[in-house]
Amino acid sequence: MTSRLPRRIARVRPVAAEFSTGQAPDEQFFVANDAADFDSAGGRTWTIIDSPFPASRANASSFSREGWELGTEVSEDSFHFLAPSVPVNVFGMAHNTGQPGRDLPPQAFHKAASSVIGPGEAIQLGSTVGHVDPEAELTVVVGRKARGLTLETARSAILGYTIGNDVSARELQKSDELWISAKSQDTFTPAGPWIVTELDDSALSIGIVHNGTELKTASSADLGWKVDEILVYLTSFMTLQPGDLVLTGFPAESARIHPGDTVVCRVEGIGELHNPVTGASWEEHPA
Repeated sequence: MTSRLPRRIARVRPVAAEFSTGQAPDEQFFVANDAADFDSAGGRTWTIIDSPFPASRANASSFSREGWELGTEVSEDSFHFLAPSVPVNVFGMAHNTGQPGRDLPPQAFHKAASSVIGPGEAIQLGSTVGHVDPEAELTVVVGRKARGLTLETARSAILGYTIGNDVSARELQKSDELWISAKSQDTFTPAGPWIVTELDDSALSIGIVHNGTELKTASSADLGWKVDEILVYLTSFMTLQPGDLVLTGFPAESARIHPGDTVVCRVEGIGELHNPVTGASWEEHPA
């Protein structure tokens, strides 16, 4: 049996929304691309598809309008990439690097879904947040409702993979044993720019470029608990929902970030996730 070729799926927003048609400014569409070369002309021309999360109301496509009907081809300069899904749950894996991580029981932490932002959006740091590190991570995008997965069935719940940045406030990790304030602050989970299906996740290079400097890379092979094992663990106690994101762990080198910095997270076979770093807008303009 021949394996299917990878394809990219993205959640996008048109650059120039035609609000006169009654569309809301937060409209979203899903697009797909089957080109092997992401940077080719074909790789920059996408086709509008149905939502890949048909059971998720939050991930439903907006109503079609002129130029944005199913099957229409659209170029990358006609839309903005959003986070690849609207998740109900976002998980990270604690102490999941190498044999030391595997010697411990698997342990997940929850990140607020409200912390998710897309490519190009700013990671915002409050003035008192202290030391903050980015963490580039291979991230599973769940494709269907799943509970009680086994090693034999785990991959049937995977739509594909994206890049996640598990932004982490280190001092708050020490003072908050649940890591909520350290991991779930607004903007602390950049994700994107797209989902790649049919990807071999066994040995993908992972790394960060901080202010133009490439930091030491690692591999998904360096993770203690692997993708299918993580999904078995999570679904042993809860139901995963379509569009949920599971960040699998950070085995590479990081560097402290400050307002004015740029962060690029790289995962082989997926691409790059770019985000600037700024001060917190809510401190300048309190709600």
